[in-house]
Parts: sequence; C-alpha cells; structure tokens
Amino acid sequence: MIAPELFAQALLRRGFGMFSGVPCSYLTPLINTVIESDDIRYVGAANEGDAVAIACGAELGGTRGVVMFQNSGFGNAINPLTSLAATLRIPLLLIVTWRGHPDQPKDEPQHEMMGAITPRLLDLIDVPWEICPTKEEDIPAMLDRAVTHMDGQRTPYGILLEKGTIKSHALASSSDFEQHACPQSNGTSDQMVAEHGAGRLDQDDVLEAIQSSARETDVVLATTGYTGRALYALDDRPNQLYMVGSMGCASSLGLGLSMVQPRRRVIVIDGDGSLLMRMGALATIAHERPDNLIHVVLDNAVHDSTGGQATVSPSLDFVGLSRSCGYPRSKRITNLDELQGEIKDDRSGLRFLHVRTKPRENRKLPRPTVTPDLVARRLRRWVQGAGA
Repeated sequence: MIAPELFAQALLRRGFGMFSGVPCSYLTPLINTVIESDDIRYVGAANEGDAVAIACGAELGGTRGVVMFQNSGFGNAINPLTSLAATLRIPLLLIVTWRGHPDQPKDEPQHEMMGAITPRLLDLIDVPWEICPTKEEDIPAMLDRAVTHMDGQRTPYGILLEKGTIKSHALASSSDFEQHACPQSNGTSDQMVAEHGAGRLDQDDVLEAIQSSARETDVVLATTGYTGRALYALDDRPNQLYMVGSMGCASSLGLGLSMVQPRRRVIVIDGDGSLLMRMGALATIAHERPDNLIHVVLDNAVHDSTGGQATVSPSLDFVGLSRSCGYPRSKRITNLDELQGEIKDDRSGLRFLHVRTKPRENRKLPRPTVTPDLVARRLRRWVQGAGA
C-alpha cells in the first residue's frame, strides 16, 4: 500500500498544485492528505464535470491540475473531457477509482456496469491510462510517464485506483476542509457558516419522523448513500425506494413520478451533497410546480458515506435558493415536531424543507437484502396497485 503523503508530495514535485474532485471511499486518504496540505489547493466540486473544468482553468493559469472521482461518476465528466480538455488541448491527470472491478470481490450494484466498462471508456475518449501500482517505489515512474504524455500530447492521462491501494489517513480535525477548501468571501457567507452548526438534528430521528408522519399512500424516495440504508433499517416498506448511485437525481426522479401520479404525494429525502451536484433541478421542479411533491433536504454539511469530507453547504442559503427558483413554500425546519407537522399537513402545493442534521455517528448500517431492481419492481406494483 502507498502512503498518501508520499503520493501527494510526488505530485507536488511535478507541479500539480490544484486538485479538484468528488469524494469516493477509495480516495478518502488522498483527499484528506491534500486537504491538510499547505502547498496544495483542493476544491470540492459539485460534480465530476465541474472538477474537470476547474482543473482545466488551473492548467490555463499555469498550475497542473489533478481530477479525482469514482468511476461511477465518470459519465458526468465525459462532456468536459471531450469538448473542453480535448478541444483546447488541456492536459490533466485523472485519478479514477475502479469500483465494481470485475475481477475483485463483488461491489455495490450501482458499480457493476461501470466497473466492467471503465477501461473501455478511457480508451474510447483517447485517454491513455494505467493501474496505480501498490508499491511506493513505483509511483515516481508512473507519474513521470503521465507527465511525459501530458507535456508531449497536451491531453489528459488516467490512473485507475483499485481498492486498498492507498493507506488510510483521517483528517486531523473537522475544520480542515473548511479552512483549506471553503474560504468565505463575504459577510453573508460568514453568517451562514456561523448559523449552520446551530440546531442540528439526529439523522435517524429525522428519518423516523418522516416515515411515521407520511401517509400510507405516499411514496418516499431516499437519496443514495447512508440515507436510503438508514430508512431501510428503520422499516422496509413497499412504498419506499432506496436510490443507489445516480447521485443528485433523487429530486428529478421524484418530479417525474409526481407528475404521472398526481393523486398521491411524493416525498423526496435529499442530501446537501446530492442537491449541490445537480442544483439546476430546483429550477425545473419549481417551474413544473407539482402540487404533490415534498422536497426534504437533510443537510449535514458532509459527504458522510465517503469519509466525511465537507460540502460547501455552510455558505449556502438553501431556503433562499429554492425560493428564488420559484418554490411556493420553502422553510427551514428546526425541530422534529415542526417536521412532522409539515409532513402531516394536508394542504397541497410544492414544498421545500431544509433540515440541518448532525454528521452520522452510527455508520454500521445494514444494506437492503432486496436488490435495487426488485425494490423498483415492488414500488411500481405498489404505485399501480394496492397502494392506490
């Protein structure tokens, strides 16, 4: 295994000073090391395509860029890799985790297809790649090959990172990310950061409050990560869907369902990181304004299931944002009684509920024993049949 400090320093010596990406558990040690470095800037991007664009901008400004993400988010990066980096001949170093590797122990279901095709995707977009070695003495030669290609061809170079390649590395403190990656630029943002820590609720208590207050005819959609697993652990029900992968798509999924099922309510349980990844969905939902959609955002300010890296949510007013997009009712929830009152409220109308929660303490959550396709099939039958 490779010490993340060694990897980071080897990159720094070769001029890589700007890192951007989206967290993955395989990347946690390297991201944490970069966050703590005084010599490297890390920008936590909302999605993988944004990370590519950020790194491209850094390279145009004279600093080599590194882009880090898991292969399941590769699709988000395809457009800027092919139309920005390739067109403008901007070289980047891509560190892509290889989840769902077909020759390794079975991974989560959402990684299966992408795991099988990741090398072919890199080949298809003409990005040469190699698997990251597991011996520290082999790292310099690998990076030299990458730099030689980048300097000679002016195009990206890929490194596939397999599970267990990098030794673990925890953040020294929870404030490290905010200090290095989320500098505040104005008084309003500083105020939002100060307010964000106040009145956080326990995530499981919040999920239980939603589940117990929902009508029997409501559909409940939970975003990917710990949210779906925690909802399943509380009580598995046929009217619930636990999303896997497709990060940021929960609200759009809920929009589509609510529009074709106008007689039943759809409750979307979203997350701050998920919402940030595809924030444009807020405008689309508000424009369509389905009367039967309740959009609940659990905001714990971190990517909890990938190592606890912070999001930029402390500097963002989600309630104000949803209002400006056109949600007719947007509210910050401060206690469980208030949340239950909103879920039980019989009034129709699109609603946005922002709930600040604590980062999860209990991470030993069961995974659903029913497969994702069967969960979807079960929900489809329920929506169209007995659940009406």
